Amino acid sequence: MAKIVECIPNISEGRRPDVVEEIVGQVRQVPGVVLLDYSSNADHNRTVITFTGEPEGVLEAAWRLMGKAAELIDLETHQGEHPRMGATDVVPFVPVQDVSMDECVELAKRLGERVGRELGIPVFLYEKAASRPARRNLADVRRGQYEGLKERIKTPEGTPDFGPRELGRAGATAIGARPPLVAFNVNLGTRNLDIAKAIAKGIRGSSGGFVNVKALGVDLSEQGIVQISMNVVDTQGTPLHRALEFIQTEAAHYGVPVVGSEIVGLVPLQAMLEAATYYLKLHEFTGEQVLEKRVFGF
Repeated sequence: MAKIVECIPNISEGRRPDVVEEIVGQVRQVPGVVLLDYSSNADHNRTVITFTGEPEGVLEAAWRLMGKAAELIDLETHQGEHPRMGATDVVPFVPVQDVSMDECVELAKRLGERVGRELGIPVFLYEKAASRPARRNLADVRRGQYEGLKERIKTPEGTPDFGPRELGRAGATAIGARPPLVAFNVNLGTRNLDIAKAIAKGIRGSSGGFVNVKALGVDLSEQGIVQISMNVVDTQGTPLHRALEFIQTEAAHYGVPVVGSEIVGLVPLQAMLEAATYYLKLHEFTGEQVLEKRVFGF
């Protein structure tokens, strides 16, 4: 059975399609690597890219992508609603088939060492690859974003795992290994960012909410709405419908409607089946009743 790793780089560009295409094109050039999805958001000014393949191919694709992103994205001029500290902001490796988490940690370290040495970009290892407990949480690693990291990187606390102790225009990158997560965003029919921030604080685990949820309030000014932007790190522990129900209940207290939601990147089938079962109020429904699952065996 072939070893399969998933990699989901997030780049700090979502407004220039030509630049996104040139960066994504680096993945397409690596034999054996399959580009599964990429999704850009102009308000966030960010693109999430997903590809899979055998470990060495995925490692090469991530390296090429990061090199091109460093060439084409300037953090000195970058603006967007999503927190960021680098041209390639974050690069997680996720085990998919016949690959252990330890092997993904090793991929993260190998990529980080090469990026620091050859591209001169500071690299911070996070999640399962973290070199210290304080760096497990991406939000802690990225605290202060690009602008704040310029000074913090010079302190003992901010010393990168690889690369120089100073930032160039490509900023810094967090590279790590983690289980699958779902990027799930919920839009509110209001321009009041304080409401989105209050609900995000209520749902995220670090503030006493759902332990499997990371969340922040985001202003989608071009659309005239605000958003609760979430990473659900364990959809079995916290199903998507449970997160949505919480947000709807809290929003109702403010007299604000939920006007839509989105999933950025890919999502496990089981997570969608659980949401369908909940909202359709299905009794004793199983995944084996899904036609495509029976026909194609996925």
